[in-house]
Amino acid sequence: MGVLAGAEPFSHPGSSGAGFLLCHGFTATPDGMRAWGRHLADEGFAVRCPLLPGHGTHWREANRTTWQDWYGCVREALLALRAECDQVFVGGMSMGGTLTLRLAEEFGSDISGLVLVNPSVTRLSLDAKVLPLLSRVVPSIRAIGNDIAKPGEVELAYPRTPVRAAASLARLWKIVRADLAMVTQPVLLLHSRVDHVVEPENSQIVLDGISSTDVIEVVLENSFHVATQDYDAELIFSRSVDFARQPRAGQVGAG
Repeated sequence: MGVLAGAEPFSHPGSSGAGFLLCHGFTATPDGMRAWGRHLADEGFAVRCPLLPGHGTHWREANRTTWQDWYGCVREALLALRAECDQVFVGGMSMGGTLTLRLAEEFGSDISGLVLVNPSVTRLSLDAKVLPLLSRVVPSIRAIGNDIAKPGEVELAYPRTPVRAAASLARLWKIVRADLAMVTQPVLLLHSRVDHVVEPENSQIVLDGISSTDVIEVVLENSFHVATQDYDAELIFSRSVDFARQPRAGQVGAG
């Protein structure tokens, strides 16, 4: 099945020796990360944002994939970026934040820092608890995309939520939560005060569970879940650049 227009992966060459891997969210596409990627590229960072398997086509395709497929995709992109750059940061939104945390748990100091935007590590609502059973009988439920406060902004995301894929995401959440203490890298965590998709408890679980000592928390006052396309987008972009350029012991300068 062909990739939807605008959902294509993207990459930019860099000039600073530092790179950013960007990870998009569940049922979403690189389109929601594109402006962030352009901003980073304009600041001299090499950028890669892959299209996760089962995304950017039809929601039924997502039901044929698992978290291992999505993680394998971003892992491969990280290895490619590390081969090009002296210093690599990883940024992710929503499930992209979940994948970012898993990369941090595996790769340790090979990743110089994490930028998490409304990361997800659990779902407190009842539908998440019944996902394994629901996935056997119902292929999809209502969409989770387009939680944006800014008028006129539209997220390129599936019109339905694939349940089998969502059940696999729930399994990834459990694995990531269990290993949060393995995260030691510097972390910039930005989360929306009002988020209709990922409950605020998610960011608190991350902050309480990681072992990082260099942690910056930023509350996004004017955006909903898809904050990279919302009122606080420019704040996210500028803070991620400042974060990556902050001098740290043992790191090569990022421009």
